[in-house]
Amino acid sequence: MRRNLLLMVVIALASTELAQGKECKGVNLPDQVQVAGSTLVLNGLGLRQATMLKVNVYVGALYLTKTSNDASAILASNTPKQIVLHFVRSVGGDDIAKGWSEGFEKNAKAELPALKDRIAMLNGWMADVKSGEQVTFVYTPDMGVQVDVNGKIKGAIKGNDFAKAFFSIWLGDPPNPELKSGMLGGTCG
Repeated sequence: MRRNLLLMVVIALASTELAQGKECKGVNLPDQVQVAGSTLVLNGLGLRQATMLKVNVYVGALYLTKTSNDASAILASNTPKQIVLHFVRSVGGDDIAKGWSEGFEKNAKAELPALKDRIAMLNGWMADVKSGEQVTFVYTPDMGVQVDVNGKIKGAIKGNDFAKAFFSIWLGDPPNPELKSGMLGGTCG
């Protein structure tokens, strides 16, 4: 009886640990998510900081079919992936859209003319985000990048070219290197 009770406590503690996932700056994100029938695993968490004062903006989580610390391989793979941005401060939709535009300009230089209309569509979907809210981007090869702003699906943007350029905002030349490092499995924050 005592042995069974001990076993039940160990199992309960293990499942609690699995359910909690990983934590960064007080933000807990799950170890796995389901996307289009695939299980994606948490690759890493990164902290987005802004301005010279290093103001914390969001914790970014990267989910992949299998973990990797090779940004080029992740960007080249045409497999499901997801980025979740959990905001730790309120940010206006115009500021978010400006950040996407700057990220595309920095990472998709030659492809910008072909992406222009799709970037405008993405920017048009951005809304003010409050602290504690999330913006989620899910890529599947058949659907493109689905955009979810705080639980409201805005739509999907087709094209592997768009997905690669978009995910490069975090995995190419990001606004701060710690963000990329964390999302690739390094420490967060």
